[in-house]
Amino acid sequence: MSAIDFSDPATVALLTEALTAAGVDGLEISRPGGQLRIVVAGKNGARISSTEATPPAPGFAPGFASAIVKAPMAGHFCVEHPAFATPQDLPRSVSDADIVGFVGVGHILLPLRAGRSGVLTRLLAEPGALVGFGDPLFEIELPS
Repeated sequence: MSAIDFSDPATVALLTEALTAAGVDGLEISRPGGQLRIVVAGKNGARISSTEATPPAPGFAPGFASAIVKAPMAGHFCVEHPAFATPQDLPRSVSDADIVGFVGVGHILLPLRAGRSGVLTRLLAEPGALVGFGDPLFEIELPS
């Protein structure tokens, strides 16, 4: 039996549809090569932990650090919701609960929350790009 390729968006879409059809709230699979976490949105929406503190990036003012918003699963990276055509300019202020983008698998869009308050300074992935679990997507400048 061959190993399941969790970096394949079609596999993630199939798993997500199966979980939704079965009424399961989510699934987490960990193995040496990585981790896959699927959370099926309920009445309170999906919960995503997708930020990690990092050292200050070059060019930031002293006393500032940055956080990286990472992909919580494999899929296509979207900066805006496809139903809305309003582009979001950078840099812009965000709160920890703000949705800053989406990762899409088929017709399912997983919202990406900033996770930290600060200034969204730059994209780390191209819009529309296929991203994998843990790939960096945005950088947020954090106040000290």
